[in-house]
Amino acid sequence: MVKQEAQREQTASMEDYLEAVAMLRGKGKVVRVSQISRKLKVKMPSVTSALKKLSEQRLVEHERYGHIKLTPEGDKVARDVLRRHKALTRFFVQALGIDRETAEEDACKIEHVISSLSLERVIKFIEFIEACPLGEANFPKRFKYYLEHGQPPEECLERSVRGGK
Repeated sequence: MVKQEAQREQTASMEDYLEAVAMLRGKGKVVRVSQISRKLKVKMPSVTSALKKLSEQRLVEHERYGHIKLTPEGDKVARDVLRRHKALTRFFVQALGIDRETAEEDACKIEHVISSLSLERVIKFIEFIEACPLGEANFPKRFKYYLEHGQPPEECLERSVRGGK
């Protein structure tokens, strides 16, 4: 059996709350319980309960009936969740041709359980197919070269210079 990656400290649900705060805050708004409730489609008492736990863990600052702010540590966790979510969504849409709505839903589920190694490989794969599109000869060999050298093989670079022809 493959060695298990160290468990993340937050549950999937708690990560979803941190991610929601970060996304709502990113739109230039102050974040309120009602906004999180709508975004996550949960009842307000559930949000309040989760925020209490996150506050005890020093990941959010929240006074009863007040605005919600991420602490520096909470912001770090939220950014990591967003990074996983965006990378997976991008992979599903660009590499697998899945519609954005389905890709977003699947990414939201998988972002909580994917290992760091798998996530980094997904990110590298997306970077690679942007330089070396799928469907060309020797794709697996060229991808392996990219992983080993950190850049696409010469034939891909030549192709991108010629404008994808």
